[in-house]
Amino acid sequence: MGVTIESTAIVSKKARLGDNVTIGHFAIVEDDVEIGDGCIISPFAIIKSGTRMGKECRVASFSVIGGPPQDLKYNNEPTILQIGDRCDIREYVTINRGTTETGKTVIGNNCLFMANTHVAHDCVVGDNCIMANSAAMAGHVKVGNYVVIGGLVPIHQFVNIGDHVIIGGGYRVPKDIPPYIRAGREPLSFEGLNSVGLRRRGFTPEQIQAIDKAYTILYLSNLNVSQAVEKIKKELELTAEIQNILRFIANSKRGIITAPRNNR
Repeated sequence: MGVTIESTAIVSKKARLGDNVTIGHFAIVEDDVEIGDGCIISPFAIIKSGTRMGKECRVASFSVIGGPPQDLKYNNEPTILQIGDRCDIREYVTINRGTTETGKTVIGNNCLFMANTHVAHDCVVGDNCIMANSAAMAGHVKVGNYVVIGGLVPIHQFVNIGDHVIIGGGYRVPKDIPPYIRAGREPLSFEGLNSVGLRRRGFTPEQIQAIDKAYTILYLSNLNVSQAVEKIKKELELTAEIQNILRFIANSKRGIITAPRNNR
């Protein structure tokens, strides 16, 4: 099928548009842009050069996608923003492309960015993630799959967030958050497993129980992280989920969030 471009839209002839793309009134699509089949670009949205958008994405009005990094070291080098398929990007969202350090910002498939969210340069966001209204991540943040970030959450640069994490609204994220858990309070702390999310994603009771045992050792046994890791390795079966937890901890450079103060 063809492309529908409203008469007031400004679309570069150099932009590469897939089949059945719709571009609304007063939207702007710059030169070095690729937009996949079935995408809808709403009125007044701006798609900047360097954007590579997959299939069936929707970009709402007044969003700016693929803008230059907010980094003083950036000097107009060619970098990209890579967006997967079926992403829903709501009003006033800003997603910046990468710097020369990594060359790109990456967004996975089936992600929802609610109004006024921000993804900075060189971030990597996995599949099936949700950022609620006005959440913002600084540069070089890495987010796993099936992560839910509550509204108004600010995420410090270089933070890593594991798979299946849910973060309560309004809480600051200064450290890494291991997979499968709920995080909340101030300072940000472990609040238990994301049990509802895990069950929805098909985790068995046995898998959830094993994950729970690991985090009981890590956060509720009055051990430091190194001691807890050794105890987990000795006492628990090293299932795929337990290995994922241990690998995340081993790779953490900012340190992981702690147990709630009243549990220490």
